[in-house]
Amino acid sequence: MKKILGLGNALTDILLQVSEDDLRELGFPKGSMNLISREQAEQIQYRFLSVRKRMVAGGSASNTINCIASLGGKAAFIGKIGNDEVGDFYREDMVKNGVKPILLLSSKNAMSGCSIVLITPDGERTFATYLGAAAELCADDISKDAFNGYDIFHIEGYLVQNHELLEKSLRLAKEAGCMVSLDLASYNVINENHAFLKGLVKQYVDIVFANEDESFAYTHLNPEESVQMIAEQCDIAVVKVGKNGSYVQQGSKRHHIGAITTSCTDSTGAGDYFAGGFLHALADGFDIRRCAEIGTIAAGRVVEVVGTKLPEEQWEEIRRICALYRGFMQKYDKD
Repeated sequence: MKKILGLGNALTDILLQVSEDDLRELGFPKGSMNLISREQAEQIQYRFLSVRKRMVAGGSASNTINCIASLGGKAAFIGKIGNDEVGDFYREDMVKNGVKPILLLSSKNAMSGCSIVLITPDGERTFATYLGAAAELCADDISKDAFNGYDIFHIEGYLVQNHELLEKSLRLAKEAGCMVSLDLASYNVINENHAFLKGLVKQYVDIVFANEDESFAYTHLNPEESVQMIAEQCDIAVVKVGKNGSYVQQGSKRHHIGAITTSCTDSTGAGDYFAGGFLHALADGFDIRRCAEIGTIAAGRVVEVVGTKLPEEQWEEIRRICALYRGFMQKYDKD
């Protein structure tokens, strides 16, 4: 099985279930990602002091890598944390999930970053993110040696606030012979960095993951037309359309994968887990349709819980499906 390396913001998710009115009063567009200051982070947490909260190790690429490892894949993650209790929690959680943590410590004694996830009753999540130590991750932290022994490199578009880091990481990964996977992150991130992201995709990226809003921000087209345009710029394009499933295209071959029937409690991590299931299956040699089906199952399971922690029996269910697919594939190859 191929080995996968991830790079992203090392953030601990603070999950809060709020009302639509709360979200409007805070002034955050629903479904968006918003960078906030330490003071704002403290104010938001104080506002919802009486609301039950959960804390889990998160961050887009980190969620994807943790999903891959939980499915039995070989995965590592590069990020930056503070020398504090939250940073220790983050490292321990990754190790517990089977991930190799490559976590650098803040040189400025910054606090570990956090992402306050505001979950409305419909399961939609809006992010208010204090990057903290994660924002210190820079191009100088990344060397070509970091990619030795890895076959696939996955990176989150949220790192676009540091153009030099994003571009250098993608360039070194390609030079090291890695297949490069990029999650476009959020529609407002794309709107603010459209030309830069488009240039990166055309020059370095093999796989692009986007949801419907992100693909529209990137192409200004509907999902079917969007997945085709993106597939013309890279090898594999994936556009997720929520309850309507997903489109995946490689070359001229396009597949529509229906969503599984599920009860959405919290959509946090759905796209990250789709990417995790997809990349795990790809690393195991599956075709893109099977990859998208495994991604769909992983995403469908994570929306049933608050946060991104699945019980072991659900991981085992997805691993059994992967094994079943693998058996079919081996039998087909023999025949």
